Amino acid sequence: MGITALTQLIFRQRYRQLEQHYTHPEMLQERVMQRLVGKAAGTLYGSERSFEDIRSYDAFRRQVGVNTYEELKGYIDRMRHGEKDVLWPGKVKWYAKSSGTTNDKSKFIPVSSDGLHHIHYAGGTDAVVFYLHNNPKSRLFDGKALILGGSHSPNYNVAGSLVGDLSAILIENINPLVNLVRVPGKKTALISDFEEKREKIAQRCLKANVTNLSGVPSWMMSVLTRVMELSGKEHLEEVWPNLEVFFHGGIAFTPYRKAYEQLITKPDMHYMETYNASEGFFGLQDDPADASMLLMLDYDVFYEFAPMEAIDDNGLLTDESLVVPLSGVETGKNYAMIISTSCGLWRYMIGDTVRFTSVRPYKFVITGRTKSFINAFGEELIVDNAERGLQYACQQTGAEVREYTAAPVFRSEGVTPHHQWLIEFTREPEDLDAFAGILDSRLQELNSDYEAKRFKDINMIRLQIVKARTGLFDEWLKGKGKLGGQNKVPRLANSRKHIEELIRINELTN
Repeated sequence: MGITALTQLIFRQRYRQLEQHYTHPEMLQERVMQRLVGKAAGTLYGSERSFEDIRSYDAFRRQVGVNTYEELKGYIDRMRHGEKDVLWPGKVKWYAKSSGTTNDKSKFIPVSSDGLHHIHYAGGTDAVVFYLHNNPKSRLFDGKALILGGSHSPNYNVAGSLVGDLSAILIENINPLVNLVRVPGKKTALISDFEEKREKIAQRCLKANVTNLSGVPSWMMSVLTRVMELSGKEHLEEVWPNLEVFFHGGIAFTPYRKAYEQLITKPDMHYMETYNASEGFFGLQDDPADASMLLMLDYDVFYEFAPMEAIDDNGLLTDESLVVPLSGVETGKNYAMIISTSCGLWRYMIGDTVRFTSVRPYKFVITGRTKSFINAFGEELIVDNAERGLQYACQQTGAEVREYTAAPVFRSEGVTPHHQWLIEFTREPEDLDAFAGILDSRLQELNSDYEAKRFKDINMIRLQIVKARTGLFDEWLKGKGKLGGQNKVPRLANSRKHIEELIRINELTN
């Protein structure tokens, strides 16, 4: 009996537990809320909000307000300086570095030991449970898993405390037994220089029996492209004939699907979407025939949802009374997700929006962010970054911007991913190329994720600016019957729909 067959026997019991997601979802969530509140009652935050008196969801929402990162930042900073029992019992050693808020280049999400094991690792395990259930003939563990990770660095001067990419935190703390079935080794996986890391991964994995991939589609594609260059082969299955699945998450897979299908042509290749973020692990594609994901309800995550009519243009909640627990959601409606977790995030708005496709079981798709943004390659560029970047570039060059929009340009033959900006100037810079360089550099200073993706032009090259003629954006809005009033030009988008319409009009009239 192979390793995978033995693993399937072990995981079968967990699959039976997962069936409660279909039969008793609200019960699972009630248990999670009581467990979280009970355990955190003695913390600073729990004492301030009388967690010991909370016996129901209504009491929980009365005593705990909805939070953004700004509301929790002071508590998190105390934790980062070594204070214990602040948002969660004990000292929290790890902090996942994520893209910044309106005031900070980066935000630091606590990752407690409980959260590490009862959220993040639980999600990774269940991804395998569902995959093996759906593919009983799999030989997943008869080879190696290629798992990509980031890097970490010291947290202030607190002994033993570190900050870094969530993936690096997961690799650093992973069960040693997992290292027997994964590549590359930990030392290579945690190299901070991605160019060096990519080269070493490609060289060391070239002769390995890789059966599965895990990572962000954009980063993984960069590594696989190097593997193909070194191998001289045409398709990836010629390098790894036993490759069978890619567990992907972090960014939308749709823009990358065609490129992966061209790279991996074997008909039995599987793709499984996961919804994992610095803040937690929330969803899994339990049915390969269904693009929506199952909301994971028995981890240390309690969910609430705010309908989008309660969210303003800045992504802030305007009416807390409209927030509902899981039992209150409706299908087909966009919600901003609010979470409470064993990492000490209490009624925390993570900025993602979802739409439920069913409520028995609770299945959903990710629909975007509460703010306008671009996250095509994991860069998490928000409007505040764009506005501040443009302001700086204008100050440095004497330019003035009237209107703008930006969208990603995806990888294709001869094209490296980058952002394309369409800008209408009221006062043009003398050197448009210099303006683009200043804007790109400033965005890297403002947003650590953008900075990471721009590293040495490996995953993204410098942004491109297309100059819009005077009145272009007004003409476009007028054509859609949206000129005037509260209608606005969409600043940032993951889709190229708007920018391509605008560029087409711009070219026709120039």
